[in-house]
Amino acid sequence: MQKRKTIAVLAAGIGARYGGLKQMDPIGPSGEFIIDYSVYDAMRAGFNRVIFIIRKDIENDFRATIGARVARHVQVDYVFQELANLPGRFSPPQGRTKPWGTVQAMLACSGVVRKPFAVINADDYYGREAYEVLSRGVDALDPASTDYCMVGFRLNNTLSEHGSVTRGVARSNADGYLQELEEVPGIEKTPTGARCATADGAEKTLSGNELVSMNMWGFTPKVFADLRRAFTAFLRRKIDEPKSELVIPTAVGDLITAGKATVKVLSTGSPWFGITHPADRPQVVGKINDLVERGVYPRRLWD
Repeated sequence: MQKRKTIAVLAAGIGARYGGLKQMDPIGPSGEFIIDYSVYDAMRAGFNRVIFIIRKDIENDFRATIGARVARHVQVDYVFQELANLPGRFSPPQGRTKPWGTVQAMLACSGVVRKPFAVINADDYYGREAYEVLSRGVDALDPASTDYCMVGFRLNNTLSEHGSVTRGVARSNADGYLQELEEVPGIEKTPTGARCATADGAEKTLSGNELVSMNMWGFTPKVFADLRRAFTAFLRRKIDEPKSELVIPTAVGDLITAGKATVKVLSTGSPWFGITHPADRPQVVGKINDLVERGVYPRRLWD
């Protein structure tokens, strides 16, 4: 019997920038979205169970489109990130509409994960090699430990031609373990690498070879208890801030600082791409079509 290997897909925000899933424009030649290629590559790397973390209001559309075609090829489960799904006696303040971030999304699947698992963003293209690296990383995790892993991408493989981006720049030790994830906003591509502004407004030059996190993680179920505590502490401090959210890099960075977790940084040369700016979309479509023409993907992905 084949060992079950799970990948959780952070899809609660999918379609949000377009006003809903039905308004999303496909990027593949047969109506595929980036999430289709993500699941396809994950399957080829050995993942055979997908947990889609979505919102209840997109459930029907999601199941009828992405879910229906994926479920013919791999086990699919659904969990829901809902605004009111909070620990303890917390409840959302009046007027709050924004979900609480990717930590809350991850906690939604805590009841259905029993073994080491992977986590990815739904709207990021990571490439087949990155999934193979992640798959090996997840296989190496001890289910009883708080030793995790993260796939690090070269910064110059994640930049946009059409504007600045925010990236979590990773600093690791000589053994390849994550020491710090610095969230750096306003990174712009340059002919020789990249640049950004420092806190005092000075310009900082980046080589482009820095490793950055693109939310591609491997965890064990041990992470859920620590994330639940972190989320509870976050709510005590931030619940009344209407746009506050707790994201995975921040929570994991705090666990590392507190000595509660280690994270092995797994490097990949795979190119990342996504639609950060509206002008990125034609380029993304072109890249997918090029991969199809080169035989990396079939023209009809799920046939």
